[in-house]
Amino acid sequence: MRLLVVEDEARLATALQRGLRAEGFVVDVAGTGPEGLDLARHGGYDAMILDVMLPGLSGYRVVRQLRAERHWLPVLMLSAKDGEYDQADGLDCGADDYLTKPFSYVVLLARLRALLRRGAPRRPAVLVAGDLSLDPARRRVTRDGAEIELTAREYALLEYLLRRAGEVVSKTELLDHVWDAALQTAPNAVEVYVGYLRRKIGRDRLETVRGAGYRLVT
Repeated sequence: MRLLVVEDEARLATALQRGLRAEGFVVDVAGTGPEGLDLARHGGYDAMILDVMLPGLSGYRVVRQLRAERHWLPVLMLSAKDGEYDQADGLDCGADDYLTKPFSYVVLLARLRALLRRGAPRRPAVLVAGDLSLDPARRRVTRDGAEIELTAREYALLEYLLRRAGEVVSKTELLDHVWDAALQTAPNAVEVYVGYLRRKIGRDRLETVRGAGYRLVT
């Protein structure tokens, strides 16, 4: 089994690597959020142990980005933040489990074994919100059975909103996940494409939450 440990506290990272290797795992270590994200995308790991507070990109952002890209690598999140809302945030971002520091190594191993037994969760074959559905395999969108033709950008926007259906998604998050970060994008691009999408799927399906973003109605 190949594991990725993303932890910027060098002594803890080394201790985890040494202990997990003694258990028979192959372990790689990353010390920053961007490095961990890149390895998680391309490293072929069976699970990841991910710290929350990381240089460059937080653990929350790392796991959220992976899930947005449909990477279902099992993630055990570590954090010194032990509040119930902190743990809820980690799990809501897409982590599979959350362990607070300081932690028992025996418990960490047990939770890691449980994650590995479950494996990566399968992504839904078709995304559905009410009478609206999107089939990623066929790139087909329908409402109440009638097919809807979308441009590539409209499709990407709808897919991301469907994966977060019922949640408020900010303009910044949509720019991060739907538009190419390497290209300059006009600040009103999200508003423009939300308008296009509303005309095609129905204005009642996509709400504006003033000062916060947009929500796809389930």
